[in-house]
Amino acid sequence: MPDSVPGAGYVLASLFVMFAVTVGLRAAPFAALAFLRESAVVKFLGATMPAGVMLILVMYTLRDTGATTWLPAVIGLGVTVAVHLWRHSPALSTVAGTVAYVVAGALWS
Repeated sequence: MPDSVPGAGYVLASLFVMFAVTVGLRAAPFAALAFLRESAVVKFLGATMPAGVMLILVMYTLRDTGATTWLPAVIGLGVTVAVHLWRHSPALSTVAGTVAYVVAGALWS
């Protein structure tokens, strides 16, 4: 084996460090949340962030709609909102809106 290839111990140590850093980074928010659970800021963010994130996603998705894609986008968005208001199911409204967008896009173009 060439001298430039690291040994098995080096590879295993590297993998362990990557594992430890990954687990630590994924656990850190939950550990921090344990101390902040009663915080007014965390409660405010928990109530307002889902709607804010969805608004940003909608704006990002609709920002590049052109002359041929605006109608399918509006139909998909309308179906998504209607199904969500009707059933209060994010998964169902996402699937229904996607299907409506794909069908409208196929029929519109």
